[in-house]
Amino acid sequence: MRDPNQIYEVDEDVAADLRQSSEEVAGVGPVLLHVVNGFVDAGGAGQVATDHLQESFGSRRLATFDVDQLVDYRSRRPTMVFDSTTWSSYEEPELVLDVVPDAAGRPFLLLHGVEPDVQWERYAAAVRQLVERFDVPLTVGIHGIPMGIPHTRPLSFTAHATRAELVADHVSWLGTVQVPASAAALVELRLGQSGHDAMGFAVHVPHYLAQSSYPQASITALQAVERATGLELNVQALEKPAREALAEIERQIEASAEVGAVVRALEQQYDAFTEGRVRSNLLSDPTQIPTADEIGAEFERFLAQQGGDDTPR
Repeated sequence: MRDPNQIYEVDEDVAADLRQSSEEVAGVGPVLLHVVNGFVDAGGAGQVATDHLQESFGSRRLATFDVDQLVDYRSRRPTMVFDSTTWSSYEEPELVLDVVPDAAGRPFLLLHGVEPDVQWERYAAAVRQLVERFDVPLTVGIHGIPMGIPHTRPLSFTAHATRAELVADHVSWLGTVQVPASAAALVELRLGQSGHDAMGFAVHVPHYLAQSSYPQASITALQAVERATGLELNVQALEKPAREALAEIERQIEASAEVGAVVRALEQQYDAFTEGRVRSNLLSDPTQIPTADEIGAEFERFLAQQGGDDTPR
């Protein structure tokens, strides 16, 4: 593998300021939150969260990746604007690491932009270099995945981590599954193998909203990040757009009897599944409580009834 240091450039002035502010404000290195586009992000859970963080707190560019080495332009073409007789603009892809202060002034790192198409191992090694250089204690990823659930019920998420202790408070509904890889997943795997803590939250988004902006998914993701890291991310600012999105969803459902029937069916399935879990948890004889594998198998059967590939990615 070629030197990972050659695919990114660090702004040394911003790096020096980060080192000083981390010591003064937090006393430890900054948490790293990574949200890269190109893989599954149902409801725009990760993208809306990224936009919110940048708009709420501002940011300074710490490191810039050389996307010419990482992006396959022919498979994922950027857009350009042609104005009458000339090319007027080019939407240049980027993959960057920013320093963002939370609501309490504590700095954290936000890695965002396009997912690399090539050189994943080199990219993962580069992220590890940055984690080690800036003494990052925890790396966290977020995105949305489509699920056969109704928008009228609380959103849940799949939590995963490099150590079981990091997700001890979260229920795992899946056993062993094989899924397509992503650069973000590889980063988490390689960080864990090198002794660094990393985790992620895949928010379950109603499959019929997967292609829409669904701010409630971002709220769920950022609240999970807050609990895991102690950061204050001004999540309440997303409540208004979440209410507006919900109102629009309800208007569309009211206008379509067919869509309404689908939502009601999902509600019945969701409630039946949830009620079954509650009854199992209330069994007086602890020897009758289902094992993790049994619960995972039940959940997989539930997903299969939805008629789609809802396996977490």
